[in-house]
Amino acid sequence: MKVELYHASKYGNGEKVVAYLQGLLVAGGHQAEYRHIRDAKPKELPSADLYVFCAPTRVGKPIGKMRRFLKKARLPEGARYALIATHGEPAPDKKTGKMPTPEEIAKYQQNLPAMEAILKEKGAVKVAELKVYVKNTIKGPLADGWEKVVEEFAAKLM
Repeated sequence: MKVELYHASKYGNGEKVVAYLQGLLVAGGHQAEYRHIRDAKPKELPSADLYVFCAPTRVGKPIGKMRRFLKKARLPEGARYALIATHGEPAPDKKTGKMPTPEEIAKYQQNLPAMEAILKEKGAVKVAELKVYVKNTIKGPLADGWEKVVEEFAAKLM
């Protein structure tokens, strides 16, 4: 299987995730390449069996650069894709100490549905999605256990 991975990592968390995923895919006998979206031309994406897009979350949605990239991307009809979103790890409110409710968390985790909506309009078919959490601040590091969730994700893709 040929896999093309694209990330829009600002602080390196997304790049770390896709680099690890690429290594797992290659170790599984697949051909996989990853690159930052700034180094790719969305209207000239190489042919692949699967496209993986990874974007950080900003105010609940994928960063603007990834949204614009996906809107411009030329994918074959019925192209298969998978999505990865990096999110800040839910944390207690600094004033009250209360953890956010599932509804409050969902409000700030619209990254995957936003990317999916763009790709669905293009006739692409989603095969998997993954949330990877970032500790403490948007800069990272990635939350404990991130490798295990990426390994499970890779197993689904293979």
